[in-house]
Amino acid sequence: MWPRPFGRCAGKSMKAVIDTNVFVSSFFGGKPKQIIDLWKKGRSSLCLSADILDEYVRVLQHLGLESGTELEELLKLLASSQNIEFTRKTPRLKVVKKDPDDDKFIECAVALKADLIVSGDKALQAISEYRGIPILSPADFLTKIASGKE
Repeated sequence: MWPRPFGRCAGKSMKAVIDTNVFVSSFFGGKPKQIIDLWKKGRSSLCLSADILDEYVRVLQHLGLESGTELEELLKLLASSQNIEFTRKTPRLKVVKKDPDDDKFIECAVALKADLIVSGDKALQAISEYRGIPILSPADFLTKIASGKE
């Protein structure tokens, strides 16, 4: 499906921070699911911070993903994946004026030297780039990957 290996160069996967709205929307299909499938197949690395992981779990529980089997399976997948970079320490930044809670995605990207952030959030997309880290919509991310432009 893709014209060349995912990432900056062959054998090196792209490091991406995935906003909660994209991660949660992946359970319902569409472009977000395609993005998460790339990670599950090892074609990208998922960058996570403690704050982002907490938000993923909190939002999924709120939407009905119970602490039973579904949540345990998700946490096992996250814990066992070799395609995850995780940090507990992130810089405290004040970048997203319209929604300061979204700063955690930029903080994680900076801390882990991510290649990009994927978000459907308009406040985050309005920044477009921070310290050379682009902020892309799911559609723009998939277009960029499909075109091979890194």
